[in-house]
Amino acid sequence: MELAERVITKATPTIPADLLLRQTLARRKQLTRADSAWISRAVFSYFRWRRWLDEAQPMNAQLERALALADDFAISPANFLDAELMSNAVPSWTPEFVTVSPEWARSLQAEPALWLRARTGMAAQVSAQLGNCDSPKWSEFTEALRYDGQEDLFRHELFQAGAFEIQDLASQAVGLLCAPQPGETWWDACAGEGGKTLHLSDLMGGKGLVWASDRAEWRLHRLKQRAGRAGCFNYRSVLWKGGPKPATKTMFDGILLDAPCSGVGTWGRNPHARWTTNSQDVSELAVVQRDLLSNVAASLKVGGRLIYAVCTLTRPETTEIADAFSAAHPEFTPLPLVNPFAPGAPAAARLELWPQVTGANGMFIAAWTRQAIPDPAPVG
Repeated sequence: MELAERVITKATPTIPADLLLRQTLARRKQLTRADSAWISRAVFSYFRWRRWLDEAQPMNAQLERALALADDFAISPANFLDAELMSNAVPSWTPEFVTVSPEWARSLQAEPALWLRARTGMAAQVSAQLGNCDSPKWSEFTEALRYDGQEDLFRHELFQAGAFEIQDLASQAVGLLCAPQPGETWWDACAGEGGKTLHLSDLMGGKGLVWASDRAEWRLHRLKQRAGRAGCFNYRSVLWKGGPKPATKTMFDGILLDAPCSGVGTWGRNPHARWTTNSQDVSELAVVQRDLLSNVAASLKVGGRLIYAVCTLTRPETTEIADAFSAAHPEFTPLPLVNPFAPGAPAAARLELWPQVTGANGMFIAAWTRQAIPDPAPVG
């Protein structure tokens, strides 16, 4: 319990609990897998049930209470009233930006699923060798697996061999909706450590090219490590700070902008972020997102596909960004997408993926296709 308390008390907005937890556990080689799992659950339960706890109590008592609440909710969720959940599960500023439904609030208090993405054609092998795997109920996710076991997956031989990645199902949906084709050239503009870059490459069968850019060199270094493990060789990486000058002179068949965002859609998986994110973050990030989307759009070929994705559900970062882009760029036409979580529903150019429906992170996705290159502005 001491290690869990230490992580909780040292976590800050700039040193989030999940990062601090990983670092803490990595330094304690003597911990068993069960010990690490208990500490992780204690930390996340504390932040998930924080509004139900008495801060005047000693930290060990608060941790015991948080774990008891987590157990009670898993066994008898109906004992928790909707009004109580809607009030306590999210910070007070949330309703200004997101519709807080009882269903969403309940999904935030459930312990999240762990999703894997197998390399194309390897899902059956990964499932058989790992065990404790289930396929999602949506047939579009042919390589996705839900893992309920206790192994340290990062050390598993299949992971080390690049047979699978740990990737949330909503993030996998983004790659599927990009629908990259073999031989195309794509730009993953805010690639981070490259989870979606690797997915795009896999969907293309290794044929074509994916450019991955990010503002942080260390993230691109992590992508290089992951790509080597996954056998991904049809990508190039480049530093890009997000300005109007494109990352390369290439014109792309497709561009994915997985923009930096408030991360509200990840609050179920990362409950500490609920209490470190504020309304000002949402407003400031919306400005960044609007600029990024406009900047990347100039590098899309006529007939190409532009995908905007954010793991948040706030209106300023989702529908308002899409509205502003469409108004400012009439040469881009909304592109209808088939929701992989509802394949029978009508196609739509904007999708909101809610955790209570998907069992995954919340995600917003919008798509356009380019109809023309605008004439240059007159000189003088």
